[in-house]
Amino acid sequence: MKQTFYILILGLFLTSCDFFKKSDDREPVARVNDTYLYKEDIADIVPKGASKEDSTLMVNAYVNRWARQLLLMDGALVNLSEDKQNSYSRLVEQYKTDLYTKAYLEGLVKKNIDSVVKPDEAKLFYEANKESFKLNDDLIQLRYISLPLNPVNLDSIKKRFKRFKAKDKRYLDSISVQFKSYLLNDSLWVKLNRVAEKIPIITDANKNQLLKKSNYLQLKDSLNLYLMQVNDVRLQNDYAPMNYVNSSIKKIVINKRKLELIKQLENDITKDAIKNNQFQIYK
Repeated sequence: MKQTFYILILGLFLTSCDFFKKSDDREPVARVNDTYLYKEDIADIVPKGASKEDSTLMVNAYVNRWARQLLLMDGALVNLSEDKQNSYSRLVEQYKTDLYTKAYLEGLVKKNIDSVVKPDEAKLFYEANKESFKLNDDLIQLRYISLPLNPVNLDSIKKRFKRFKAKDKRYLDSISVQFKSYLLNDSLWVKLNRVAEKIPIITDANKNQLLKKSNYLQLKDSLNLYLMQVNDVRLQNDYAPMNYVNSSIKKIVINKRKLELIKQLENDITKDAIKNNQFQIYK
């Protein structure tokens, strides 16, 4: 009976040894001290279709980088003081916490945020913060056409370009293949320096002619004829038009809502934790 008991104990001991013994059938490709890099770890390093030479270069570069990082980490653990290591460990833990909580809050915000900014709300924000919307550049609303010199139907084009009713716009669109360049959406606000980049005939000497409301200009150089109709202008240090900054206002308002919602969510989470006895401060 006693012999049988010893045999059972020995069998359990041997089984336990086999259980705790590390078995790994993976194929290693490199080792740094007790850390191994396995073939499966580098399976996605090489893109499909890469040549054998390129594959070898990429794998070797990855393995060497992996080894250097581990060797430097081992060196750091040996040479850095315990206080320094503890300090870095706290920073790593804090970064992990910040990363997780940020992702969690962003998910909650995305689910609950009202991303619609009504025109009245945008206008109220604009009026309340008007000083923040002063211009650093001259703005202009215009339409223009660049044509070859002496086009066949110039009179008709000029007439329709100036009148610019719906049927005129359709006509100009239909013959736009004749134009060297053009802009017919004259409701857009554009920086004057951007217009000068697109229309080479505009120079420092004549650009002030554009900065006049309801102004028609016809200029030409050795190659092209330019028709320009200015609808409106805003000069530097004027207040930006509402429709020019509307997208920025929407982003600012939504971002403000996000910050307020995050604060509310944080408070709600804390209150719920106290209510459910998950969070308690001992006095």
